[in-house]
Amino acid sequence: MEFTRFADIKRLNFITETLKDTLPKGSIVLDVGCGNGVISRSLGELGYNVFGIDVSEKAVAKATQLNTFPNVNFKVLSAEQLVAEGKQYDAVVCSEVLEHLNKPETLLKTLRKSLTPQGILIVTVPNGHGPRETFVTKPIISLQKKNNLSWKIIQNIKSILGYKGTTVQSDASDLTHIQFFTKQSLQQLADKNGFTITKMGKTNFIDDVFPFSLVTKRISFLQKLDCRVAELLPYNYTGGFVSIWQKKKYDGSS
Repeated sequence: MEFTRFADIKRLNFITETLKDTLPKGSIVLDVGCGNGVISRSLGELGYNVFGIDVSEKAVAKATQLNTFPNVNFKVLSAEQLVAEGKQYDAVVCSEVLEHLNKPETLLKTLRKSLTPQGILIVTVPNGHGPRETFVTKPIISLQKKNNLSWKIIQNIKSILGYKGTTVQSDASDLTHIQFFTKQSLQQLADKNGFTITKMGKTNFIDDVFPFSLVTKRISFLQKLDCRVAELLPYNYTGGFVSIWQKKKYDGSS
């Protein structure tokens, strides 16, 4: 299964266009937290040699099952294990991953070592103060922690509406958001871990916020309109950030 929501497609297009503008076909790309392999397969179709890794056996199994490209491979592996193998990549994709980590800086330090000197890191994350995180994600997490009657009712409603707790991007068993980034905090995170953000963009506005999502998920035009509206609004109102990171140049460092 591939992306069908326009916000997801917009995010994927940002990744593919960035690589096409930066790297020739045949370049080696690492997809960290590859999930079900949607992004990896899309890059493989463009002619890149892609290695997707994830710590979720369930997600990697699905990615492998769906893969038809000989230049795309998947493995259950942590980024730390990968660095221990001494491999470096022309580009690293880290899409919708950092928000799930207790210590995202640990992964970023590892990814810095995995990049060639001129390599690029493409990072996408939800806007922690955006509409969806504010009105959906954070309230749901709060109710989940309480595990009371209200949470059980919400679980039943979600089940009736067809929500399974997984996404097209990943079948991992735990997709809880731990980090809630702003544009400023994301820039600070990059700076503290040896990166400079050279480009940042926006995804959508409110198309994935209940109850709007009940309508917009069935009408692609409204999703496209929502993404266009996001471009006109300040960064605080976007649902997610897409960004390009480059390694800072330090004397005597990679």
